[in-house]
Amino acid sequence: MIEIIDGALFQRMVIHGAASINAQKQSINELNVFPVPDGDTGTNMSLTIATSAAEMKKKSGLTLGKAASVHASALLRGARGNSGVILSLLFRGFSKALKEKDTATGADLGEALSEGVSAAYKAVMKPAEGTILTVSRLAASRAVEAARENGAAEYVLEEAIKEGEVALANTIHQNPVLEKAGVVDAGGKGFLVILQGMLDELRGLPIPTDGEEEPEVKDKADFAALTDEEITFTFDTVFIVRKNQEEVDLDPFRAYLNSIGDSLVIGEDDESFKVHVHTDIPGSALTEAQKYGTLELAKIENMRTQYEDMAAGRTPQSTDDLDMDEAAQEPERVVAPPEKHYGVVAVCAGAGMASVFRDLGVDGIISGGQTMNPSTEDLLREIDRTPAEVVFVLPNNKNIIMAAQQCVGLAEGKKVVVLGTKTIPQGISAMMVMDPEADEESNVAAMSEAIGTVRTSEVTYAARDSDFGGFDIKAGDYMALAEGQLFGTDTDLNHLMERLAQDPSQQEAEFINIFYGEDVSEEAAQEVEAIFTASCPNAEINLISGGQPVYYYMISAE
Repeated sequence: MIEIIDGALFQRMVIHGAASINAQKQSINELNVFPVPDGDTGTNMSLTIATSAAEMKKKSGLTLGKAASVHASALLRGARGNSGVILSLLFRGFSKALKEKDTATGADLGEALSEGVSAAYKAVMKPAEGTILTVSRLAASRAVEAARENGAAEYVLEEAIKEGEVALANTIHQNPVLEKAGVVDAGGKGFLVILQGMLDELRGLPIPTDGEEEPEVKDKADFAALTDEEITFTFDTVFIVRKNQEEVDLDPFRAYLNSIGDSLVIGEDDESFKVHVHTDIPGSALTEAQKYGTLELAKIENMRTQYEDMAAGRTPQSTDDLDMDEAAQEPERVVAPPEKHYGVVAVCAGAGMASVFRDLGVDGIISGGQTMNPSTEDLLREIDRTPAEVVFVLPNNKNIIMAAQQCVGLAEGKKVVVLGTKTIPQGISAMMVMDPEADEESNVAAMSEAIGTVRTSEVTYAARDSDFGGFDIKAGDYMALAEGQLFGTDTDLNHLMERLAQDPSQQEAEFINIFYGEDVSEEAAQEVEAIFTASCPNAEINLISGGQPVYYYMISAE
């Protein structure tokens, strides 16, 4: 049984924990009860700890205290979504407890877990039972108790996980929604998956893979099996293309590639295809590929020079070396000097939405929202680039607010003010009343008041079958949400829009903005505009191409 943890072992534990949750992220996503297609707890927690795992892989010779500090810092900057932020808070307190230590015993581990829980509870405004906070608290409490029984770090972590599993199972009964759905809390599950991965590393178990199979495409030439005479074409070329339509006939492209090269392999799925080919004119291959979709990634290597390096006993250069060089370089932080008093950074998805915010005077746009929550680092980078003394941040999504709040105090030479906008329309309303000449307090008050006057409805689809809020929901049904709560479902989108237009929140409005998404044609959107015009005769109706993913329509009523 492992008695103590040193810096190197802790680094390996973090890497193992990150791999474990990456392998299970989809199953954790599916624990989200609400059937909208943005159940991303597992993804957010996986991406958050992946930033730390990347740092752990780059560094060596660290003491435990230093490794824990690097871990906490990377988690803070990489935190995505509420679950990712809480995970970073748990390990921030954990790091503080180990700050001066070269190694940790079981007692040290128990104390560190407890400090992490304290840090998380202090940061969450309204801690709720039946969440990751409950699971982590009870696991930490057991860890402290277990350390008195046996001081080995392995024993303490094992006992903490056991107690955490009991607490996780009980989350079903602590939250009525979870109980009805018969699932446990997704954040709590993710936390325990990470701890289990760390324990597995202590025990010497292999790191898991995510189980996803890539198309069988040869990524690199096998130079050891070649002679110079056998290299008919010079460049080993690999690239990935996202298809421009669902059904793409690749036979003509395959014939073209065979005419300019050999060793051709093409693997494809519904959304993209991956090509491996040896050719003397890789640029022509890439140009031709763009007739079938959008080029996303390409790798080109000169097999002749690589063979010559191998023949001379040298390590052949590879495009992998470029990846290593980039990974070894710390990203340069660019901080724009203040040129004005106020600046604004907003999060949104869709070219139309971004255009609206820019027209209203927003300085920086961060692409994100449902299913793709930006990290604290993403937000901080855009704040740094904003040439203002005071930077207002509009998260425009309830799952991004906590990540944005972590930026307060991190920006160099700027004051960060996070406004709690939970929807795109709230962010737009806040921008409508911002006054560059007013003082900060007046602006915050006016923007906050504007946020409270707008009512947001969103229309999407059900990602899975669900019995939620008295609705028998089937996968693929259209769903309308009003202020984040389920309004109704239907198999006919326009029928659902008619019902939504009759809702008092729309009937009482003076202004209604209808933002239609990337999956909605202009003609279909005009039909919905006509529905609202007929149903809400006293309101001024505006139809705007938002281009947002996931949501067919976002509707603001004021």
